[in-house]
Amino acid sequence: MSDTQDLVQDSIVSVLRHLGTFEPERPGALHAYLRTAVLHRILDEVRRAHRAPPGVELEDNLASALPSPYEIAIRQEDRDIFERALSELRDEDRELIIGRVEWGLDYDELAASLGKPTPNAARVGVRRAVVRLAQVMSRTRNGDPP
Repeated sequence: MSDTQDLVQDSIVSVLRHLGTFEPERPGALHAYLRTAVLHRILDEVRRAHRAPPGVELEDNLASALPSPYEIAIRQEDRDIFERALSELRDEDRELIIGRVEWGLDYDELAASLGKPTPNAARVGVRRAVVRLAQVMSRTRNGDPP
């Protein structure tokens, strides 16, 4: 919002521009005319402030919530390595990892859907499959042959 003195000054300048057409009809008319001009200037300022709220100053080192192009490329590379390594695993290991990691199945659901005797057997199977996946991903990332 502008300073009060600026609003009054702007109003008086506006009134002075139109003073040649002002015709007082009673005593105190100029005073009323000035008061009305200031009131209208204040209302204009309020309307303007509602249309365009004042901006907020941002810090120069404000970090973006969006990932950088570099982070996007790394994520895509990690995803590609994951997919490649997953395709190299045995079917059972792949199904355990997909069921647990990508579908979010709990060990009871994994045991039932993959024919494991107990949820604990499914948990052990997932752990072993993840270890194998990590080994394949490490080899792939380092460029080692399969």
